[in-house]
Parts: sequence; C-alpha cells; structure tokens
Amino acid sequence: MASANPNANPIFIAADSIHALLSHRSLIRHFRSTLPVLSPSIHTPLRHSHPLSAAPSSSLILMPSWSSHPSLPYIGVKLVTHFPGNSAALNLPGVQAVFVLFSSLTGQPLATADATVLTLYRTACVSGLASELLSRTDSKVLVMVGSGSLAPHLIRAHLAARPGIERVIIWNRSPQKAAALAAKMGEDEGLRAVRFDSGEILDEVVGLGDIVSCATNSEEPLVRGERLKAGAHLDLVGSFKETMRECDDAALGRAGRVFVDCAAAFVEAGSWSGRRREGWPWRGAASWRSWRGARGRGGGARRRSRCSSRSGRRSWICWRRSWCTRTM
Repeated sequence: MASANPNANPIFIAADSIHALLSHRSLIRHFRSTLPVLSPSIHTPLRHSHPLSAAPSSSLILMPSWSSHPSLPYIGVKLVTHFPGNSAALNLPGVQAVFVLFSSLTGQPLATADATVLTLYRTACVSGLASELLSRTDSKVLVMVGSGSLAPHLIRAHLAARPGIERVIIWNRSPQKAAALAAKMGEDEGLRAVRFDSGEILDEVVGLGDIVSCATNSEEPLVRGERLKAGAHLDLVGSFKETMRECDDAALGRAGRVFVDCAAAFVEAGSWSGRRREGWPWRGAASWRSWRGARGRGGGARRRSRCSSRSGRRSWICWRRSWCTRTM
C-alpha cells in the first residue's frame, strides 16, 4: 500500500534491479492472475505524443495511468522518448523511458524506475500472455520480425508461454543484424534445446511460423496475410502511431478474431485506425476482458488465425494495442 510518511524519499529502481527481480515466466504468471481482476479499475487515457525537431522522426510520449482499486492505490506516468535513428547511428535504444509512481491517496511521489528495461519486460510478457491464451498449444516455430532491443525479450516470452517451440527464425531488414541476434541467442545455455536461424526473405519464412511476432517501426506492411500459415498466431507489437503498419489488410481479414487490451488500439495503432475509418467490419474484435474466456482453449480454433497487437503502448492483447490470433 502507498505510504503516507511525509518524510519518505522516492526510491529509484535501476535496470539491474529489474533484471534481478523479474523473469519472463514469472511476469506472465503475474499478468495472468492480476490483469483480469484489476484491469476494470485501471484508467489509461490516450497517450500524448509530441514530435521533436532535435532528430528526424523523434518524439516525446507521455503515458499516464491510475487505479481506482483499493488494493492498488497508485498513479503512474511513463515518460518515453522515441529516437528511431539511435540504433544505427549511436548504438542506443530507439525507445528510452522513465516511469514515475505516485500515491493516489496523498499524491506523494514514491518511486522512479528505469522504464526502458521495464517496458521491454512488460511489452514482451503481455505478448507472452496473449500467446499462452491464444496461440496453438502445439506451436513449434516462432518467426520474429525485427531484431531490435525488444526482440530478445519477445522471443524469451513466447518460449516461456510455449515451451514446445523448437525453432526460432529471425528476420530483419538488415540480414546481418538478424544473423547476429540468432547467433547470440543460440549461445545461451538455457536455450540449447531451441534452434535459432535467420531468414533473408520475409515472405519465405513467415509462412513457417505457428507464431509470428512483429516489433518494428515499419510504415509499410511487412507481414502479408496470404503468406501466413493456417492457424498462425500473429502478434503485432511495434505500431504506436497512425502512420505505422506491420501487416496488410489481408492478414486482418484472415484473422479468426482480433483481440485488444484497450480500445485505444483502434485509435493509435496504424494497422487498425485507418481500417476503422474505412469502415472495416470489426465483428471479431474483442477487448482484454474477453481474454479470460480464452483460457483453456489452447489458442482458439485450430483452423483460424488470431491476431494480437500492442501498438507500442500496450500491444495487442497484452500491451494495449491489438492482436490478431489465428489465421484461416
């Protein structure tokens, strides 16, 4: 519970502490047990995004949230910078962030945290939870589209959710980066049972995936629905602006159902906002609260695909964006 001690100083939670406290498996379990109970009391307005002139395509993003549940008396604000040129030019993350936690009883600041790392865990594990609820239980192949800082976390989260995965194929616009990540993850002693490969042509590898996870800043559709495997689970994570799209309309059209953890996904995520304005028939869309009904189904119908997406802020099913799951 939040402390009312007027002399309390806010603590700082560093990246090393977050790594020590969290694992992808434990965070997925935590989300599965708490989100269905607490999500109705969480209030998360649309993010504030402000373009910056300091660097091309850079932006400052403000993400407030607060709880009205008595067991969770907190207010939180995530302050995010998006500098997409960082990775290639400076070897820095393109997305960096700080999280500030306040008491909702007194307004006191309680803590700040390195939200760059926190976001990687949270985003990936919401995808992991979505996969656990929606992907096929017999999934063997994961295709990872993108090889940035989020990709290793997404891979680990999907492996935690579906331990039967035997092969991970990584694709990136830069084949060298995809190969480097595949080699690095293949050296992890804890992942020796998994085969890591890289692919140079996305259309050739995406159809192999029982699960396809995307974490890119692409403004052009990457995943084409006609290439998706029947029954695949499509996890869309990177799109957080109306100009961003990671899949084409055919992928959405093939989805047996689309899940979102928040209706804001339809406003903020480019894959959805434009389609909705065009009158897309959202008969299959469902919110986070409906995930509970997916428990125990082993990912839904065997012959349909499902889609889950997060749009950067809350991805599709698990991050506050949308997810398609299972394609026909």
